Amino acid sequence: MAWLRLKAVAAVLALLAVAAGVAHGFEFHEATVDAIQLGFSNGTLTSRALVRFYLDQIGRLNPLLHAVIEVNPDALRQAKRADAELRSSGHATGSLHGVPVLLKDNIATRDALNTTAGSLALLGSVVRRDAGVVARLRRAGAVVLGKASLSEWANFRQVDAGWSARGGQARNPYVLSSTPCGSSAGSGVAAAANMAAVTLGTETDGSILCPSSFNSVVGIKPTLGLTSRAGVIPITPLQDTVGPMCRTVSDAVHVLDAIVGYDEHDAAATGAASKYIPRGGYTQFLKKDGLKGKKIGVPNGFFQGYGQAQLNVYKQHLATMRKLGAVVVEKLDVAANLTALLVEIGSNEGIAMQSEFKLSINAYLADLVHSPVHSLADIIAFNNKHPVEERLKDFGQPDLIAAQNTNGIGPVEKDAIRRLKELNTNGLEKLMKELALDAIVAPNYDASSLLAIGGTPGIVVPAGYDEQGVPFGICFGGLQGYEPRLIEMAYAFEQATNVRRPPMFKP
Repeated sequence: MAWLRLKAVAAVLALLAVAAGVAHGFEFHEATVDAIQLGFSNGTLTSRALVRFYLDQIGRLNPLLHAVIEVNPDALRQAKRADAELRSSGHATGSLHGVPVLLKDNIATRDALNTTAGSLALLGSVVRRDAGVVARLRRAGAVVLGKASLSEWANFRQVDAGWSARGGQARNPYVLSSTPCGSSAGSGVAAAANMAAVTLGTETDGSILCPSSFNSVVGIKPTLGLTSRAGVIPITPLQDTVGPMCRTVSDAVHVLDAIVGYDEHDAAATGAASKYIPRGGYTQFLKKDGLKGKKIGVPNGFFQGYGQAQLNVYKQHLATMRKLGAVVVEKLDVAANLTALLVEIGSNEGIAMQSEFKLSINAYLADLVHSPVHSLADIIAFNNKHPVEERLKDFGQPDLIAAQNTNGIGPVEKDAIRRLKELNTNGLEKLMKELALDAIVAPNYDASSLLAIGGTPGIVVPAGYDEQGVPFGICFGGLQGYEPRLIEMAYAFEQATNVRRPPMFKP
């Protein structure tokens, strides 16, 4: 009976969502940034109407999907201001003028919204300033719609994918019983289900690429430092990055253009990566012939463990890349034993992250204007005092405790960090340089650890749906600064395959 009720609710929600998508002469459902800006300019759309649509979508769908932790009470006022600016000046004030964006709840905003990483321990904390990427979004004219749910503490605390004490359990809008993946689950779910125009996620290892894959959206994990991490609740500065999660490559690139650049509050990383930002921005690389002449490697070991039907789809995609002019080189070895390499990466990541997390989270908490907790030790104590709400019986907090027991970056941690750099230099970096590859391709987020340890970029694009209707993606990965060529390839692939379809909320 519960299953039947869920099916009925899902069907009604799907019909309501579709019905709500057409009004006032503008097609709201699946609206792209380009269509939104055209609507603003030709008078068929206002930012206020757009914000109302997404708030309505959140009201309809969030009880089922749990993709949004909190909506911004100031969103409609921001939209009204954007409309007034457009009327008075006759043109948009920025590339995302009036466009509503949802932010993962570890990205700080200095407004009425909370920033908690999904944890009740940080509820009511007050940040000193907007996160660097949020400041750039506001300068681009975006409307901050609210905060998206996530795996609590960006999955540094091991919980079910997409669960947090504040947000509950996020659900995959394609097949509700399937994983939404984490930790940027809410951002992926919300983008897929048209609960925002565009969203932002964060990644340390897989947290943009995985939920993008399983929610049939485009996710860009940028080069380390291309986007500022200032004001983002951290895990480790060695790997943390912020990137867009959107329904199309074009939308994701519009957002990327808005958020990249130097930030004095993340000076070392953003200063080093600024040299990669192309003059004229990234939208110039949205080319339908972007695969022509590209050399793409297919590493051994990734396209394994999948069903034959899904493997056949991936083979067809490789054939499409070749048809569009790419040179696709298969059966390449990143390492003699890929499984052993990934295990070694995971082991050393764990050692480095524990110390880095303690140092980083304590520094973040110390910079808050107000906070109920002031240290990692306080967070652990808070969870112990609230075991039911924080589901200690189900998940515990062993990673938090292990991090608290560290004492800075000592010899063991330094060896782990050094080894990660060696594994990158002698692995993916060596392979790509020796063969002059423009990219590697891998299914879903399978290459995320290789990209994480090198601080290198990846773009996931929808690739298909399995027999149950669960989405899967394909990832284009490269070396630091390879965003232009990855965008060319991802866009050309998307335009040629046109895989993505809206979710249907299957039980």
